[in-house]
Amino acid sequence: MMAYENLTLSAENGIGTVTINRPKVLNALNTATLKELKAAALEMDADPQVKVVILTGAERAFAAGADIAEMMPMTAVRGAEYGRLGQDAFSAFENLSKPVIAAVNGFALGGGCELAMACDIRMASEKAKFGQPEVKLGVTPGFGGTQRLPRLVGRAKAKELIFTGDMIDAAEAHRIGLVNSVHKPEELMDAARKLAAQIAANGAIAVSLCKRAVNRGIEVDLSSGCAIEAEIFGLCFSTEDQKEGMKAFIEKRPANFRGL
Repeated sequence: MMAYENLTLSAENGIGTVTINRPKVLNALNTATLKELKAAALEMDADPQVKVVILTGAERAFAAGADIAEMMPMTAVRGAEYGRLGQDAFSAFENLSKPVIAAVNGFALGGGCELAMACDIRMASEKAKFGQPEVKLGVTPGFGGTQRLPRLVGRAKAKELIFTGDMIDAAEAHRIGLVNSVHKPEELMDAARKLAAQIAANGAIAVSLCKRAVNRGIEVDLSSGCAIEAEIFGLCFSTEDQKEGMKAFIEKRPANFRGL
């Protein structure tokens, strides 16, 4: 793995872990960290041993947001470039061919909330806090928050959170569908690893294609989405994993998937 200044990466038993490691600034997302996040996503995607990725933050925060000190002097042109940089980094996780689980251990505000929303599944600590407080700084969310939040929690609730800049706790985030589950702080990573292992035990190609079908289909009408699904379903039958999985089912034994 390449060397990172603001992240730590590890991989074990088919599970890759990316940890944002700037605890002194609550893992704020400056330009260097955004660039490293995109590089880490690409590295995890290219590693054939990694089947599922867990994204988390060091110590008290997932990511407390973008780096305000860095943003303050920006011009309109530089601000737009910064927004695109964050969007590209987060899209790298959203478009990763493997499932990505956000283990949100603390503050996920602004850019941190936007990063979590780019992941496939969000698991939260009871101490986690979520929000898009950008209006309190005189700006809008810029890393995809105005687009992903309505898709996850509905237009009206998203507008309420974005317009007020309010921060919500993990229980409320779970109630509105922003997170999948809530865990005791000391149990969060074990729960994330358990879910990751459950996913990793399935056919890796099929899981990847499921992610592609959902991500592509959600952006189109139902008829077009079903057409996408049929095409992707058909692709499965060109794989050895499909033959092994169905043979194992008939023979009443565990499948030995090889990702082929």
